Amino acid sequence: MTPLLVAVGGALGSVLRYWAGGLAQQAAGGAAGGFPIGTLLVNVVGCIAIGALAQLGERSSLAPETRALLMTGVLGGFTTFSAFANETVLAWRAGATAVAAANVVLSVALCIAGVAIGRAAVGLFVK
Repeated sequence: MTPLLVAVGGALGSVLRYWAGGLAQQAAGGAAGGFPIGTLLVNVVGCIAIGALAQLGERSSLAPETRALLMTGVLGGFTTFSAFANETVLAWRAGATAVAAANVVLSVALCIAGVAIGRAAVGLFVK
């Protein structure tokens, strides 16, 4: 049953990633100067969510099936670090080293901060 939950969650997360990333990129005016803002946004939101779920799992009883559905499935399908890596390499190969460097620095810093924010938010409400 758990593999099915992961598969369903992954399908949902992938559709959410497509929708949210596309909307963010469109709102930023398409290419946003070549910067992949949609991917960055999805990664940061995914990191906040996984931080919150991890903290919730530590502070309360989160069933293994629920963790598999949400963390492995939905968030595994939602976050896009493979897209992040490819977009960074594409920018670097195109000579846009500033865009590539900004993408690496912002993605790593903001996603680590996102996990901390997610954990802190749950810590405020779940003891």
